[in-house]
Amino acid sequence: MSVVGTAFWVTGCGHGELRQQPLPEPDPDEVLVRTRHTGISRGTESTVFAGRVPPAVADQMRAPHQEGDFGGPVKYGYLNVGVVERGAAGLVGRTVFSLAPHQDLLVLPTADVHVVPDGVPARRAVLAGTIETAVNGVWEAGPRLGDRVAVVGGGMIGGAVAALLADFPLGRLQLIDPDPGRRGLADAFGLDLLAPASAAGDCDVVIHASGTEEGLATALDLAGNDAEVIEMSWFGTRSPRVPLGAAFHARRLQVRASQVGEVALARRARRSRDDRLDLALRLLTDDRFDVFLTGSSPFADLPTTMARVTGPGSTEMCHVVDYPVPHNTVPDQPRSEPRVGPRTRS
Repeated sequence: MSVVGTAFWVTGCGHGELRQQPLPEPDPDEVLVRTRHTGISRGTESTVFAGRVPPAVADQMRAPHQEGDFGGPVKYGYLNVGVVERGAAGLVGRTVFSLAPHQDLLVLPTADVHVVPDGVPARRAVLAGTIETAVNGVWEAGPRLGDRVAVVGGGMIGGAVAALLADFPLGRLQLIDPDPGRRGLADAFGLDLLAPASAAGDCDVVIHASGTEEGLATALDLAGNDAEVIEMSWFGTRSPRVPLGAAFHARRLQVRASQVGEVALARRARRSRDDRLDLALRLLTDDRFDVFLTGSSPFADLPTTMARVTGPGSTEMCHVVDYPVPHNTVPDQPRSEPRVGPRTRS
């Protein structure tokens, strides 16, 4: 049976289009997935859409099912939720998450799809990749009982990190962001939202995720003596100025990177990438995470939507792309255990 898929391709700096492509017949160890929703990960996809991926790290930053190369044309994306239409009997009709691009039909290795647990709506499940990144950041930071922690930047990643830390037995947790529009996120998780000038310093751990020079300077300023700043922003081709003068050395501060391509070193010997994603999916049974879903639009409008959502002035967190559902689609089944398998992640 000949099957044709339609996918979103970045064709150049700030431009994209929908393209059709024939799909191969699924092998016995593959599945055919019909997409229900994808999420636009605004931080990373803004960098890709604007052509700001540094050539030196292009190979490391490839998405698992990417086609083409950065700079365009490139098919990119990694927050995909769909329903298995063909494949192993235990998966047909199941709602699954995969690190797949914006495409309506996909043929994927069975090992690359993960059944969405009971209690996680399909729309919310697009956040799995974001929550996985946040889990990795928390593992990197390793806050301890009674610690004073600040998260600088209340966007998708910083907000997700703060949400995961909200139930930790910390001495103090602050979400630092100058945008009062982050109040809804803060209230949903009972977080203290503060402007940079109002934040309390002498922190044991600071997690930076604002993607700005000003945010990084704030993170260093809030860190106490001998403290760590965990850098989760990706600046792409930008080279931010880092204030390493003044008391930086005297206070013996440390700046350490966190990136989802590898499991945090503190857990790498005992957790796989699939373990990490499985945990992220289970965490999404908490309906408070719906606060991260800040808009939606149909797949047919994605070329214009991508330009708007990734453009300057956009305040969206996760924009959900909705795909048409044919009348003959196999309905979701009621129960299944989350399934994991080996996969590649940039």
